[in-house]
Amino acid sequence: MELNEETRLEMYWMMLLARRLDERAWVLHRQGKIAFHISGIGHEAAQVGVALAMQRGHDFLHPYYRDLAMVIALGMPMRAILLGSFGKQGDPSSGGRQMPNHYCYKPANIFSVSSPVGTQLPQAAGLALAEKLKGGNRVTVTCIGEGATSEGDFHEALDWAGVHKLPLVVVVENNEYAISVPMHLQMAVERVADRAAAYGIRGISVDGLDVFASYAAAKEAIDLARAGAGTTLLEVRVARITPHSSDDNDATYRSLEEKARVRAQDPLPRFQKQLVE
Repeated sequence: MELNEETRLEMYWMMLLARRLDERAWVLHRQGKIAFHISGIGHEAAQVGVALAMQRGHDFLHPYYRDLAMVIALGMPMRAILLGSFGKQGDPSSGGRQMPNHYCYKPANIFSVSSPVGTQLPQAAGLALAEKLKGGNRVTVTCIGEGATSEGDFHEALDWAGVHKLPLVVVVENNEYAISVPMHLQMAVERVADRAAAYGIRGISVDGLDVFASYAAAKEAIDLARAGAGTTLLEVRVARITPHSSDDNDATYRSLEEKARVRAQDPLPRFQKQLVE
């Protein structure tokens, strides 16, 4: 899909901002200045691609804890994100009472998320149903990791979405690990998107390390949802370059060879190279 130079540079800038803030959060945690961090490094291309496909300030987002690049791209200020990381009173998500990375920012229509995995899915389906009943044209986007597809919330939300043809896009950021459990021990299908057929909705799987592929797939899904064509289960295949969180040691379940292979998939230098060429 052709995008003008200004938009492509904006995509790169959003990815770079998210990466630098993410890296700084790891340092702050190691210095004992923040209590917790959960990283989106390796997910930035997919998140920025989806965010720029939305009508920013109009559509709704129910995020998940790795969606740092997405909330930045939708307009959440970096200061607001850091107030949450430090647990300060000015944190717009909760006034400093919520865990870090539980993003919420009302001016950008980013809804609050809670810690139990997958709970945003039925909430997003309910929001999409309310918008449909009101006759509005706003699309709800919600994001999860592939591990959350093993939760009952996932199946209940997609069943509801299929029956009612909801203006909903469910983005599964598949990094192949649910904490320490690899994907082949979570599901017997090759792709998360294969599950869509059971609910009567579209299922699409794309390379989430490619910002253009992510944007194109999300734009099609959002346009279809806005036109009344129902829900899409959009699987974006990404790379979890870091441990699961600041409390995890992934050396206990990932080999050095595997970690090197995953680091080589980093979407940021890949996109930089494309822009330079």
